[in-house]
Amino acid sequence: MTTFTFAPATRETAKARIALQGPGGSGKTKTALRMAEGLAKGGQIGLVDTERGSALKYAPVPGRPDIEAHEFAHLPLAFCSPENLIAAVKAAEEARLAVLIIDSWSHFWAGKGGLLARVDEESKKANNYGGKFTAWGPVNELEQEMLDALLGFPGHVIVTMRTKNDYAMEGKNVTKIGVKTVQREGAEYEVDVVIDMIQGTGTVTKTRYTALDGASVHHPGEPFAEAILEQLGQGVDPVQVIVDELVADGLKFERAMELYSQARSKGVMGNGTMHPATGQPMTLEALLTEYGVQTIVAELTSDWLTYERALELYAKSQGLHQQDVENPKTRQLAKLGDVIKEYGQAVKPVTTGVTNAPSTPSTPSAGQEQGAPPAPEADAGQDQGPTPVTAPQMRMMHACFTKVGLGHKDSRADRLRATSLIIGRQIGSANELTKDEAQTLLDTLTNYGERENSAADFAAMVNGLEGAALALAEQDARQPA
Repeated sequence: MTTFTFAPATRETAKARIALQGPGGSGKTKTALRMAEGLAKGGQIGLVDTERGSALKYAPVPGRPDIEAHEFAHLPLAFCSPENLIAAVKAAEEARLAVLIIDSWSHFWAGKGGLLARVDEESKKANNYGGKFTAWGPVNELEQEMLDALLGFPGHVIVTMRTKNDYAMEGKNVTKIGVKTVQREGAEYEVDVVIDMIQGTGTVTKTRYTALDGASVHHPGEPFAEAILEQLGQGVDPVQVIVDELVADGLKFERAMELYSQARSKGVMGNGTMHPATGQPMTLEALLTEYGVQTIVAELTSDWLTYERALELYAKSQGLHQQDVENPKTRQLAKLGDVIKEYGQAVKPVTTGVTNAPSTPSTPSAGQEQGAPPAPEADAGQDQGPTPVTAPQMRMMHACFTKVGLGHKDSRADRLRATSLIIGRQIGSANELTKDEAQTLLDTLTNYGERENSAADFAAMVNGLEGAALALAEQDARQPA
């Protein structure tokens, strides 16, 4: 049964979704370019032109900087099918456009190859017995795919739509009842702001933002775009929220995976961001992948790695196994999957002579090579020796050492020194502990971790143990042989 969970609602910053509608010659294309310059903030603008190249009259004229013009990338489309719009949006994503203009969106409804034309095609197919009524089924699916692509574009989107006067018959009289948009009825609900254009003047007729409702501006441009950006920015940036979590201390691989899923569900994987360390521009997806790999390598090289955890990391990171990483042992590039297996084998417990060492499964699991023979089982009557440290104990040790100020990766030598003194024997790795020794260590760490001056008190205790050990060693040295 699926479990649903409600979480506190937060308002996120968004990208603009603007529609400019009006009759021919009302200034839709010019206004779209002017507003796009305000939205782009120096980024590139792209325009899909279905109007026989009419947008090019606003492009720069070589050698004539005195003529007002707009810099933009141009993509002409004569066949306005849903598939072509989806492909155009994908190209815009790959080009990292800051603003995408569709001029005009009406052609994808009523133009050549548009949705209405597709309905006619479907209705004429030999196996279609319902005519246009049943033809709408597959066309509706195409339209939804087109909308998902357009509204999922990671940058700002401006669409223009043509309008025409609409009339009604009242008896023998013809009455004008307003303007009708050349687009599917209700299309305005797909965007956040609808601006009606009449002879260069734009009036907001539909918006989700109260501050913009009813606003009327002659030749809307960058200032009006700024007003829209201000409304869109009244919240948290979903990309920055994810980046902040990525760079936070203590990030685990499982949390990195959750952030990856969040970014995918919010449709921001392709959004641009800056690398927190280098400042280089990159996509959020690339950054998530990089940090996900880093969390794995950090665990592999930690004191707390167990064979069970290595198996778990291997299984959960299937999609990253072919990523190139620097092997911390050899400083050579290697595949992540191979590095995980190498570190897992290094901490794999010996199966003979230990009671709870996991036996090799009969079918290969994550971290086990195909064709590897099963490990021999210990005889029932054989002295099995001490039980090794468990994975839960290793995780608890990490948390407890953090409480006494020794959780940082650079504190490994101090952790081993403290551990050796507490259990009474020298060790080179936490994996050498027995279960009983690990419990003794945990009891001591928990005791000091609950104190007000935990770090100082624990350090004093360790120094005291070391002093006592040195005194005992000197005493033994003075004893006659």
